[in-house]
Amino acid sequence: MADIVQDPRLADQDLSAHQQTFHGFSKLILFAILHITLVLGCLALAFLGNAPMVTTLLGVGGTVALLAVFAIT
Repeated sequence: MADIVQDPRLADQDLSAHQQTFHGFSKLILFAILHITLVLGCLALAFLGNAPMVTTLLGVGGTVALLAVFAIT
């Protein structure tokens, strides 16, 4: 195991890898929160709003849009 504190080159590599992992995990958590919110909103609209067909299209379209946005970024 390398002494990361004493070697600035290794510290920079470790920090960069940690930041990439952190940003990837943050995107995953944000995607999960937004997708759960979308699904719950669609369920509420379908059952309480009595609009199942519109809700299905909104749910599928919203999921595809979320996947596209998070795949690009």
